[in-house]
Amino acid sequence: MLALRWGLRAASGGIRARNVLLAMAKRPSGAGEGPEENGQQVKRMKGAEGDAGDQNKRTPKRKIVLLMAYSGKGYHGMQRNLGSSQFKTIEDDLVAALVQSGCIPENHGEDMKKMSFQRCARTDKGVSAAGQIVSLKVRLIDDILEKINNHLPSHIRILGLKRVTGGFNSKNKCDARTYAYMLPTFAFAHKDHDVQEESYRLSRETLGRVNSLLACYKGTHNFHNFTSQKGPRDPSAKRYIMEMYCGEPFVREDIEFAVIKVKGQSFMMHQIRKMIGLVIAIVKGYAPESIIERSWGEEKVDVPKAPGLGLVLERVHFEKYNRRFGNDGLHEPLEWKEEEEKIAVFKEQHIYPTIINTEREEKSMMSWLNTLSIHDFDSTSAEMEAINKNSKNGDLEGSDGCDDDSD
Repeated sequence: MLALRWGLRAASGGIRARNVLLAMAKRPSGAGEGPEENGQQVKRMKGAEGDAGDQNKRTPKRKIVLLMAYSGKGYHGMQRNLGSSQFKTIEDDLVAALVQSGCIPENHGEDMKKMSFQRCARTDKGVSAAGQIVSLKVRLIDDILEKINNHLPSHIRILGLKRVTGGFNSKNKCDARTYAYMLPTFAFAHKDHDVQEESYRLSRETLGRVNSLLACYKGTHNFHNFTSQKGPRDPSAKRYIMEMYCGEPFVREDIEFAVIKVKGQSFMMHQIRKMIGLVIAIVKGYAPESIIERSWGEEKVDVPKAPGLGLVLERVHFEKYNRRFGNDGLHEPLEWKEEEEKIAVFKEQHIYPTIINTEREEKSMMSWLNTLSIHDFDSTSAEMEAINKNSKNGDLEGSDGCDDDSD
């Protein structure tokens, strides 16, 4: 009897198993395994959709630097002014593009400290850049450069990206800045016996004299006369200039231009434009060569300020950082050899045409040259104050500010 019971149970179990298999075979493909399993599957599907939506939120932020190029015309400088939306800046467009591309949350755009944002140089109104560097923390999304640039106007481009150390600060880690100043060569025409118009062509002799005068700035000097921010005994007025020279002239739109390059540790507000303005005044015959030496002293000297048009942040340098971290196996040196061609193309497409066309239309250099005759390069301090007071109203504000003093 016992054996019979076990046999019947086994037969009954086999029939139930067969029925289950038949029922499963009749179910549509992809059906769940029961009410409980269906619930779990729905949860998994919702979870997958949420994962896709929250992908950016879970992407870890990393410290990077961006290589930027931009034409500064129409902008009130590089640095963002959150409390003054009427003055549009380069950073306004950059931050908007970072948010729209998904690199940073929207609240990071409202409070830039949250992404540890820092610019290397604070270029001012109308000043362009071919090699600006900013450091910040972002989500390293796929195709990040393409997505950021898709939300930027064509005259602002991100040309490169590199990972850096977590504590990197683009301003504090910068060893030096190189600026370029593009100007029409008729600025160097002597006031008494040279053609003053756009048909002027720079001679080898005059170019040699220009470079001889520019070389006087090399080394450490007291540049208090080249800014309105420093007194003669302010230690921070002393600045170190590594090189300064004028390159070979070239013709664009029937006007001959030349580019002056200057590399220094840091520059004060208006310093570069005043350095160039004083050399122009000497070459044109308005001021004696001895005025450069005199400007290093405590006496107040009338130093004219060349127009802001033509000033370009060419490159920033990180030699100390590169020596310490550039070859540590984890970080790349902050050099941009692979991006040089893109930088050159951007300058040809956006920076140089803007300078040339604006000069042709507004004649900013020609207008400024006409003011050199009212400067008194032998004036006393009292006379200087009167001149500055009278000329303030007509001066368009702009600076070469890029260091601790002006940022």
